[in-house]
Amino acid sequence: MIPRFCEVALPVPLRTTFTYAIPKHLADAEIIGSRVVVPFGNRAMAGVAVKFALNAQTGKSTKEIVEIVDAIPALTPELLALGEWISRYYVAPIGETLRSMLPPLAELREHREYGLTEQGREFYAEVRERGAAEAGEARDLEALETLGLAKGAVASTKLRRIPGGEAAAERLVRRGIAAARERMERKGERVQRIVAWNEAAAATNAKEEKAREILTAVRGPLPVALLLKEGVSRAVLARLEKSGKVTLWDEPFTAEEDPWEANFVPPANVLNAEQQNAITAVREWLVAGKFAAGLLHGVTGSGKTEVYLGAVEAALAQGRTAIVLVPEIALTLWVSRLVRARFGATVAVLHSGLADKERAHEWWRVRRGEARVVVGTRSAVFAPLTNLGLIIVDEEQETSYKQEETPRYNGRDAAVVRASLVNAVALLGSATPSLESSQNARIGKYKLLELTTRVADRPLARVRLVDLREEFKSSHRSAPASAALVAAIRKRFDEGTQALVLINRRGYSWYVLCRSCGAGVECQNCSIALSYHKGRARLECHYCGYSSAVPKVCPKCKSQYLYFVGDGAERVEEYLREQFAKARIGRLDRDTVRTKREYQKVLGAFARGELDLLVGTQMVAKGHDFERVTLVGVVAADLALGRPDFRAAERTFQLLTQVAGRAGRGHLPGEVLIETYYPEHYAIQHAVDQDYNAFFEREIHFRQVMHYPPFVALANVLVRDRKIENAIRWSQAIAGWFDSRKHSELKVLGPAAAALSKLRREYRFQILLKSPNRRLLAQALEGCLAFCAEKKIPESAVIADVDPVSLL
Repeated sequence: MIPRFCEVALPVPLRTTFTYAIPKHLADAEIIGSRVVVPFGNRAMAGVAVKFALNAQTGKSTKEIVEIVDAIPALTPELLALGEWISRYYVAPIGETLRSMLPPLAELREHREYGLTEQGREFYAEVRERGAAEAGEARDLEALETLGLAKGAVASTKLRRIPGGEAAAERLVRRGIAAARERMERKGERVQRIVAWNEAAAATNAKEEKAREILTAVRGPLPVALLLKEGVSRAVLARLEKSGKVTLWDEPFTAEEDPWEANFVPPANVLNAEQQNAITAVREWLVAGKFAAGLLHGVTGSGKTEVYLGAVEAALAQGRTAIVLVPEIALTLWVSRLVRARFGATVAVLHSGLADKERAHEWWRVRRGEARVVVGTRSAVFAPLTNLGLIIVDEEQETSYKQEETPRYNGRDAAVVRASLVNAVALLGSATPSLESSQNARIGKYKLLELTTRVADRPLARVRLVDLREEFKSSHRSAPASAALVAAIRKRFDEGTQALVLINRRGYSWYVLCRSCGAGVECQNCSIALSYHKGRARLECHYCGYSSAVPKVCPKCKSQYLYFVGDGAERVEEYLREQFAKARIGRLDRDTVRTKREYQKVLGAFARGELDLLVGTQMVAKGHDFERVTLVGVVAADLALGRPDFRAAERTFQLLTQVAGRAGRGHLPGEVLIETYYPEHYAIQHAVDQDYNAFFEREIHFRQVMHYPPFVALANVLVRDRKIENAIRWSQAIAGWFDSRKHSELKVLGPAAAALSKLRREYRFQILLKSPNRRLLAQALEGCLAFCAEKKIPESAVIADVDPVSLL
């Protein structure tokens, strides 16, 4: 029996699927897992067909699927199963979950259409007969005329050609004269003109010779646009085409190959015994053909990347495929270069920094089996590889693996679950593993692989503390960089080596303070002080993007005594330029690099020795390998310790250990200087010793005593609204619901104002749930969300964050 109905998951904040009829002309199509266009309300929407349904809802007419978008199903049964797990575990709507797993809808274009209602046609006839009687009618007359003369619906693109036409159409809709609906249509395929030199042809002048050289010896066939950029004029190209010396044709548009990838020769490394043992272990897990999860714990500079490459090679040798996840887009540049150098054109790169067209092209290349290895950030865990054998999660402790919008999944945990669904190997790697992963290795849930020494037996960098309290006693002033750090940098410049300085704070100053009344200048949308950016002469919010001019007087008391508190990366860079006027100094943060190209430019200049010193935020702390860096300085190392987060010590230890690993990675020994006002703190002390095991023992005891992960499961219920009264009322109602269902294994804390009590104009209150029983926690969250629906609390007002990485 041919199924007549199917369930479609739509990207709406509803925890249900919708039943649609399968039209006869689609009865034989591969529909499950495919994206389909369906009517939803007064608009067309793209969703995913997830399963067949035996019957539609009784008593209701069932709408039909309009079209199937994909030639082959976008999501395999395995990815549908993973999506269902994410939806269930993170209590997220299934439609929004599946949308996050799919490529951009580059094939479809959505637009709005307008048409007159019956009332509108009567009104139009009346206006034509008597003319516009009111100013409002005259203003909307041209749009009304366009809709009245049209034989069918009028697209918004046509109305935009009339001055104020689209706004006029919306006014007509509000008056009931017109009706509007959303439509989807396929985009035309973009093509580009390709030019190639005919081998039998000879150049007759210098300009033709230049074109011939580019199209043969240097680059080969090229898009015309790129050839013109190389300095060949359109006139020369036209003559060459007319004389038959070049051939031109059209091809589907694809992104230009990144020059960062071209002509790259990877470093030649000889594996040591520990690296070989790790690769052998992974190969054995692959051969066994059963699910295995491993934790690769290796000190900084121990060659974990070489183990990753060896593991990928072992998976490919078994005829299987592999995914390599990295925490940030910036790191995909370096890792993808290494992987492509080893495995060539079988590698695809997926991350949100790619243009939609480019990302969709790469995604479908993977889905069609043209790529067998995928390198990418968090969302690459959903790469549609078949016969998956290996998923590597590099720097598995990084918080960027956790998505901060629905669905709020953790890419690391999703990788482990996906591997378990297909009997693959999940390999998590880090020099500073999360406590959760280390605990899983300790209890035998993960298999532990260790790299205890650096490659070529290079020593770890020597770490030295700079006590800023003692420095202030001797100098009676506070500088952006200590005298000890300045002296150490000067020594490196004299030796002809390089230095890195980490200050994990953007901007010039942290905030502006009035010395008369004590008030700070806060964001209008968030309960946070604005940071000063000197280069732009603005105060800016790093959460919502709000900015304002720097006030000359205090907004509260009108005093002129304003004080700029704290030093950010911009101020540290300026101070070091003052100290070293002849040095070549660069800065790497989100203020100086906003695109992949800009990031490549700065890092490339530093790698080539064109910069002597690089100042940056945590973007410089991980994954980079600069052999001439012999000094790393950390300014304000204890910044994170003051955050209201039980993971503050873990984050501080991880950041300091990771950045310390950037020094001494070549043949020259390295040194690390850590500036702090709190040198006694155990996180800083163990980071100085680079002793992960000692830190783990201290921190795991704290977690156990205070009932925090990994000993309990955690969920944060965040209630938000632009009216504080609503946020308070709803949070109290939800807390009352939890209180009425007390359980000995479920601890409820709150409601209380969130640490960041106002964000993007919304007031925020949170309720923290702790339980050693994950099933009980999930049931409580499901019940809470059902209660919210029953009490008509808006879906957008309540966020349930399972396994939160931040409680701000």
